[in-house]
Amino acid sequence: MMMTSMLTMDKGEREGGREQVGGEEEGTQQENGRVMLADGLAERGSKSLTSGSGQQVSNGLTTSTPQSPREGPATASFSGGTASVTGGGTRSSVPLGGLRTLVVQQTSLERPREIWSKKMDFLLSVIGYAVDLGNVWRFPYICYQNGGGAFLLPYLLMAVFGGVPLFYMELALGQFHRSGCISIWKYICPIFKGIGFAICIIALYIAFYYNTIMAWALYYLLSSFRSTLPWTTCTNSWNTPNCNRYMSSDYNVSWSNSSTSPAEEFYTRQVLQVHLSPGLHQLGSVSWQLALCLLFIFTIVYFSIWKGVKTSGKVVWVTATFPYLVLLVLLIRGATLPGAWRGVVFYLKPDWEKLLSTTVWIDAAAQIFFSLGPGFGVLLAFASYNPFHNNCYKDALVTSSVNCLTSFLSGFVIFTVLGYMAEMRKQDVDTVAKDAGPSLLFIIYAEAIANMPAATFFSIIFFLMIIMLGLDSTFAGLEGVITAMLDEFPHILVKRREWFVFGLVCVCYLGALSTLTYGGAFVVKLFEEYATGPAVITVVLLEVIAVSWFYGTNRFCSDIQVMLGFYPGCFWRVCWVAICPCFLLFIIISFLAFTPEVRLFNYHYPPWTTVLGYCIGVSSFICVPAYMVYHLLNAKGTFKQRLLKSITPEPSSDSHRDFIVTNAV
Repeated sequence: MMMTSMLTMDKGEREGGREQVGGEEEGTQQENGRVMLADGLAERGSKSLTSGSGQQVSNGLTTSTPQSPREGPATASFSGGTASVTGGGTRSSVPLGGLRTLVVQQTSLERPREIWSKKMDFLLSVIGYAVDLGNVWRFPYICYQNGGGAFLLPYLLMAVFGGVPLFYMELALGQFHRSGCISIWKYICPIFKGIGFAICIIALYIAFYYNTIMAWALYYLLSSFRSTLPWTTCTNSWNTPNCNRYMSSDYNVSWSNSSTSPAEEFYTRQVLQVHLSPGLHQLGSVSWQLALCLLFIFTIVYFSIWKGVKTSGKVVWVTATFPYLVLLVLLIRGATLPGAWRGVVFYLKPDWEKLLSTTVWIDAAAQIFFSLGPGFGVLLAFASYNPFHNNCYKDALVTSSVNCLTSFLSGFVIFTVLGYMAEMRKQDVDTVAKDAGPSLLFIIYAEAIANMPAATFFSIIFFLMIIMLGLDSTFAGLEGVITAMLDEFPHILVKRREWFVFGLVCVCYLGALSTLTYGGAFVVKLFEEYATGPAVITVVLLEVIAVSWFYGTNRFCSDIQVMLGFYPGCFWRVCWVAICPCFLLFIIISFLAFTPEVRLFNYHYPPWTTVLGYCIGVSSFICVPAYMVYHLLNAKGTFKQRLLKSITPEPSSDSHRDFIVTNAV
């Protein structure tokens, strides 16, 4: 967008007087014949030019113009003491004294940026992204493992001082600069642009394994359309002699340590077929059933995001709200089961001594970070489609609160059922709850559902909920990559969005094939432990440092004031400058100091898999130093000049401003 103003005065009048204003932020002033731009207002003495509902030229006289430069070109000219302004189909003339000619020309050369159809589209998309499968299986497990109700104290502290400030920061950055995670860095600190490329690679790695879990859920969903659920009997072809059909009505059957439930055997031997793979060194063939399920999942994903936020914003009205309806139904049903109180007591009974353990605080920090999800480029992308003056501060507080409350609610949904299972098996709750991760859903919860009246109905809605929880996060993760690439290469990709999205989905599907093999569950676990965790936390640490220390907290807060009309308080500034970097550094050091022992079922990951996992993680993070070297080598001047230029932000995008005044003579 460009606006050029030229003012010609009578000979001898104000000779040598010259002012030039270009690309100034709204609300800033330039002295020496002051020119003020604030919400589309340009003033000089009594003569002013405003853009908005009307255009004011000289002595308060008003003419109509478009509200935004994107709505159409506007031209104003002054000739022979008369001002003529054209814009939005309206033309007006006013007499002016002392001025001979003023020409104002406005041109928009870029396509209008897409915005959300409704505010709720944005909020549901962010909630759907933040509330994912981890809220259902990871939080309840970590909570009871780390002191039950006592764990809520470190969890809330980490949320207030670490998670929510990072969440707010990303929403504000995306909304102000209106750019994806790659191109935004030229407005913040150009040398850190490699962070954007690293985020995109991490998002691809997540897409390689995360959607496979939805393929498993789809397999369960299709298997649920039977009068007898297949994971309730031991007479199937995949069952072993150790299979023990221990239903609530089978009082003559005893449960031993060597017993395996039909639900466990259905999951491991029929769905995953891990018994056909000895480990990561020999994955085996691709399961054609899972390949078809994953193809169906990616087909839904493609047709939900191929047109942008206009389509995905409508889909989330179903995928983000349906899980809450199912959670409510399952909570009510679980609360009426015998033994449910045992699970709730086990879930919430505080063990205050565990707060003295460093592991509890590490788990709290990691859980809130991965739950809210800053650093994946999604919040930047979603916020970039907001109106410029949208209150992203309130959005950050609302969506992060909903996310934390959902995690807490999911704990009741899970542990009422675990208490019921413990009552049924005459065991302690901690014995029943030994499984974590997907096994908690696909074995323990699936078996509990099979014992309920109307088991088929509850099974269908439960696995539908799992699929929809995953779809929201996949929409968001891929939209983060798509927005980043379209903003970085607009002339190539903007008009070919559908084809680019199709190519991206194909790459994700091909990358996921290794997770569809007989040993695919081992690959999923490897990606989950190493490929994303340490890399994305390190990336976010660099992001916070770049914004707070290089771009500057004062400048960032001034940007927020321009958008929202108020300056962030001392709490937020301290968090961004000091607390958040320490919070992230604490998680990174804990990852390096306490390398987790990775195992799945009876398979212990050998040492070479740890090296492989870290190599996958480094392969994304390496983009950051690689781009720094590339940027410095391609810059001109001495090394000091190159370094100074590489940390100096370019003038911010003017797409949200009403006009720019340049070359005013």
